[in-house]
Amino acid sequence: MLTVSVKWQKEVFPKVEIDTSQPPYVFKCQLYDLTGVPPERQKIMVKGGILKDDADWAALGVKEGQKLMMMGTAGEIVKAPEKGPVFMEDLPEEEQVVALGHNSGLFNLGNTCYMNSTMQCLHSVPELKSALVKYGSERNNNLDQTSHMLTVATRDLFNELDKSIKPVAPMQFWMVLRKKYPQFGQLHNGVFMQQDAEECWTQILYTLSQSLSLPSSSEDLDAVKKLFGVELVSRVHCQESGEESSETESVYSLKCHISHEVNHLHEGLKHGLKSELEKASPSLGRSALYIKDSHINALPRYLTIQFVRFFWKRESNQKAKILRKVDYPLVLDVYDLCSDDLRKNLETPRQILRTEEGKKAGLKTSDDSSSKDNDVKMTDIKESSNGVGELSTVTPEEGVPSNKEHLTGIYDLVAVLTHKGRSADSGHYVSWVKQESGKWIQFDDDNPILQREEDITKLSGGGDWHMAYICMYKARVVPM
Repeated sequence: MLTVSVKWQKEVFPKVEIDTSQPPYVFKCQLYDLTGVPPERQKIMVKGGILKDDADWAALGVKEGQKLMMMGTAGEIVKAPEKGPVFMEDLPEEEQVVALGHNSGLFNLGNTCYMNSTMQCLHSVPELKSALVKYGSERNNNLDQTSHMLTVATRDLFNELDKSIKPVAPMQFWMVLRKKYPQFGQLHNGVFMQQDAEECWTQILYTLSQSLSLPSSSEDLDAVKKLFGVELVSRVHCQESGEESSETESVYSLKCHISHEVNHLHEGLKHGLKSELEKASPSLGRSALYIKDSHINALPRYLTIQFVRFFWKRESNQKAKILRKVDYPLVLDVYDLCSDDLRKNLETPRQILRTEEGKKAGLKTSDDSSSKDNDVKMTDIKESSNGVGELSTVTPEEGVPSNKEHLTGIYDLVAVLTHKGRSADSGHYVSWVKQESGKWIQFDDDNPILQREEDITKLSGGGDWHMAYICMYKARVVPM
């Protein structure tokens, strides 16, 4: 690590750190944050000429305290003509993205597309941002320092994305992520290695779940668990001995297992909820085969699904990828994957939702009868101590609980994280995120691109193009 000063126009930045283990492009991203000059416009004078993105710091011989000079002009936002009406479709693509809302990309700091795509998906969850805003800067004594630092870095990165209309360099977040989880700092021939986006997603949510547990008068309310947690209830049965037991677990995603029989997400989810395991049988006195049959017992506000596309190939001693096409819908109904108890809780909200959507579609219904019917239905909904079938919404502006809403088991697709390539250790990750306007934006690192909704479900695999690796769905709810 070196500290240098950088002169740009009439300004001097006295203490700019250079991590010599990273390529010069990362240093340029830091200067972009300070000056607003995009990396491709920067000309940094060093011994022997202009600093190149792939230069070797050791060969350049930059010394502690050295003064560097940078030339380049900061980018300006292109403004629409003042005269005459301007239609959205007539604007340049980059201006359309600005007009639709969030448009800030994330610079790739060296094979960090897995991190960038993960953070763009999570950033699209307003309730998570609200919980992070309430998170204090002082560390809780029950939380380790690195978890606290990663939570603060997540909050700050989301805040920067919200305020910026130009690409953001997630330098601080990446440094803290590597400190908390060293596997994301692995090097190969001096270059940071590509990592698994699902592992990144899981580790970040695990850390945030520890940090964002909000104390209550009666219990600790885990904000992350309420937003993303899926409760599974399982029947574990041994056909040989007849032994049977049940168990409950919480997970942050459902798995879509892929085989030659699976053509659709729903089929893959059914496969993922059934498994075989070998364990000791008390009655037989030896190991035996058990069948584990799981059902969803509590649903979250945001349902995350991972397509199990990567597996370890023994003959090549590396991760391989399943390229099989698996279709997924814009609207997902998980009712038939739920336990009997949860189905019972979902029936009334689902009927209310059908009635509401029927009215929107122009179907004729009696206002008096439907109103009376709804009153009965609302009182029929049972209060649940474990949150089954119900949740408290959080207003993004205030971050406080508002009216109670009931889940229906029906979800709308709001984000897709895709992988392009044939190996988990290479290739490229991209996120596709639905905006509040209803439009979709593809975040390819620092390059946001408008997309048509009909093209989103075409990321289903079957070749070398981008294919869905993680899908995030948002619950349709009905109010009390």
